[in-house]
Amino acid sequence: MKFYQYLENILLEVHPLKKLELFETFYAEYKNGSVLFENEYLARSFDVPSYSSWCKIVPPQDVPKRKNLTTKEGQIFLLHAIAHIEYSAIDLALDAAYRFHGLPQSYYDDWLEVADDEIRHFRMLNELLEELGSNYGEIEVHNALFEAMQRTAHSFLERMAVVPRYLEANGLDATPLILKKLAKLPQNEMLKRITKALHVIVSEEVSHVQKGDCWFAFACEREAKDKEIYFEIIERYYPLWLAKKKDLNIEARRAAGFTCKELKTMAHTDVCQ
Repeated sequence: MKFYQYLENILLEVHPLKKLELFETFYAEYKNGSVLFENEYLARSFDVPSYSSWCKIVPPQDVPKRKNLTTKEGQIFLLHAIAHIEYSAIDLALDAAYRFHGLPQSYYDDWLEVADDEIRHFRMLNELLEELGSNYGEIEVHNALFEAMQRTAHSFLERMAVVPRYLEANGLDATPLILKKLAKLPQNEMLKRITKALHVIVSEEVSHVQKGDCWFAFACEREAKDKEIYFEIIERYYPLWLAKKKDLNIEARRAAGFTCKELKTMAHTDVCQ
């Protein structure tokens, strides 16, 4: 089994469950040492996300808003929105392993492990959707994460800054806020299961951001850049992001590798020592 060719096949697979099955076959072979890295392989550009024939893509502002989370419809909207993030994150992790060559073996170990986690998260959420009578692909989605993957395809340094240290790290902030809202609602079995799934996801996402932090530091050292370039990169991709008020998950971000200096800059106040 050839590493880059098989990863390309997985990335191109349009059927969600088929994609998961292809990865699980590949990952089992990878872990037992049966996958060979090609000496030369030209990574292709992806013009559309793999889910483009499965989901209706709309601008982010047109994605249906989460409604009353005590209702079945509200729970479906919430689960679908998070399932889409997790599904998109599968391709982001796979593309990180597929696109950037000549790195230490541990790099590929890390991003395939992340993909495996994201698949497990997606399965958890989609199972809950199915129990509510829905499924992934039945609600409109946006492609903001795919666009970030496209825009950073040219730079290992920028990919590690933008995807794990910005986009995934934002999830460390957002998920606890959702959990707080859920905790205030009258509880039923489905809400309890959604809450449990989100706790699993946010706890495991810390390690994903930490992996990104490690490889961002590696890229900075390799390119003789100071890690402070992070702020310059993110400002270029997401103008004025630093000026916006942020509810930072300080504990999770610290565990994931953010320094107090970085967090103070983002929070505009002294948030840690």
